[in-house]
Amino acid sequence: MIHRSYEFTHALCRAPARSVTEGLRASDRGDPDPDLFASQHAAYVDALRDAGCRVTVLGRDEAFPDSVFIEDPALVLNGVAIALRPGAPSRLGEAAALRPALKGHCRDVVDLETEGHVDGGDILCTDDRVLIGLSARTDAQGAEDLRPLVAAQGYRLEVLRTQPEILHFKTESALLDAQTVLATPALAASGAFAGLRVIETAPGEEASANAIRVNGVVMLAAGYPETADRLVRAGYEVVTLDMSQAALVDGGLSCMSLRYAL
Repeated sequence: MIHRSYEFTHALCRAPARSVTEGLRASDRGDPDPDLFASQHAAYVDALRDAGCRVTVLGRDEAFPDSVFIEDPALVLNGVAIALRPGAPSRLGEAAALRPALKGHCRDVVDLETEGHVDGGDILCTDDRVLIGLSARTDAQGAEDLRPLVAAQGYRLEVLRTQPEILHFKTESALLDAQTVLATPALAASGAFAGLRVIETAPGEEASANAIRVNGVVMLAAGYPETADRLVRAGYEVVTLDMSQAALVDGGLSCMSLRYAL
């Protein structure tokens, strides 16, 4: 059985722009260092390749400081890309800028036509469901207009309400396998993961929830040893990566690639 939620053959990334220093952030902890960010991004790309993905890295797009977070303006299901409509005004043009690359690397591209907004960071896919968390970047109108597009790819869309303080649904959750998620205690307690097994992040390590499962490994941000140990004890192979620069502009492991199977 192929698990389309975490078994991938391809990944699409975009190199971080030097303008990433102007990227969005919920709180200001200083600007990322563009050179260090580029180095950490290269290590991330290497990890995707080591996990078995053919990775294409698109060139920097200086017009969009947050464009390294390529998952937010698009969703890929069954090799078909859906160009989304990000909720931050400064990111509205990213889907159009990304569309030619999606056309060149995916089976097809369809556009989410909506007056609402959807960020890919609010979407968590299981093998048969698309879970979408409403947030400051994703609204109910956008989610409902997305429903027929994911249904066309054989998925059922479920709309969830997350706590107001959560930036993105996947800021606090990650799929580990077809039946298991990693989540912060707060999000786990919300009831969002009915029917799934939940492994909670360790106390004080809530930021580790933004992980990704890619084929045989779980990629986890470095600096969260107790959560890493919980995953290892649960039987997962864990690879840790330094995400310090992405974290300064509210980014993490999931948002820096579009992962899919062809």
